[in-house]
Amino acid sequence: MPGKYHYPFELRHLVYFREVAQQLHFRKAAETLAVAQPALSRAVAQLEAALHADLLNRTRRGVEVTPAGRLLLERMEPLLRALAALPSDLQALAEGQVGHVRVAFTGLAMATVLPPILREFHRRHPGIRLELVESPTSTQLTALKAGDLACGFFHPETATPGLRTHVLLRERNGVLLPSSHRLAPRRSVRLQDLAATPFVLFPRTHNPGFYDRILAAFTAAGVTPRIAEEVWPRANGVGLVRAGLGATFMTPSEAKYLPPEITFLRLTGPAPESRLVLGWRQDATPEPALAAFLTAAGALPAGK
Repeated sequence: MPGKYHYPFELRHLVYFREVAQQLHFRKAAETLAVAQPALSRAVAQLEAALHADLLNRTRRGVEVTPAGRLLLERMEPLLRALAALPSDLQALAEGQVGHVRVAFTGLAMATVLPPILREFHRRHPGIRLELVESPTSTQLTALKAGDLACGFFHPETATPGLRTHVLLRERNGVLLPSSHRLAPRRSVRLQDLAATPFVLFPRTHNPGFYDRILAAFTAAGVTPRIAEEVWPRANGVGLVRAGLGATFMTPSEAKYLPPEITFLRLTGPAPESRLVLGWRQDATPEPALAAFLTAAGALPAGK
């Protein structure tokens, strides 16, 4: 065994010393511990010899804790409490009551399905800590396969080998326009109507499938898109629309709460579809904390 794991005392030495320090009497401490008083005295003496320090002052009336003894008590008390709590902590971990889950999401997820999932999860499992990371689909897929994420809310294009997925949303997109746009008063538009309008999109590498569906919708409508900006995350694109720099695509579910400077219009005719799934690795049974999150999201039946 490596030398750094060699200790000149045992756990029982610490327990014996703590009891004597609390009782300030060897006989009373021995009775509480159900050990012979001579054995208790030897154990405390062995601990003092191992630490090269006097931990107790013995007097006719009992014992007193020395400054070295008080320091040892301060250092060992958290350790002993943690060890005492370990069985119940491990049981809570096995039952999915505590733990840590690292979850990635896209802007669409946070604007639609994720907030109610988080609310329900925290209601059911207040002891599990969630680490939330906003990340594009391409980055999530790499991180999931590497084991750097427990699960992710992303936009799949084809089959995702090595991952299990649960569909959360499929919607045709509409368009988000500045409220000052000449077409803003309408209830719906066609892509042909927006031929002269610049669009704010995202880098294709972040979500190639959806980007290509956008271009396919323009092609089907007989329109060549004017792409003014490509930005990420999603909120930045919405901000540019709000500033009057162009239009962007958005699902009806996202468009429920908009500031007055922007307007959502439904698209008639060709329109790209957004697809949102919750995905996780399928090569092993999910750990209890992850299983609890997947259950709250509706991706696993209760009890799995």
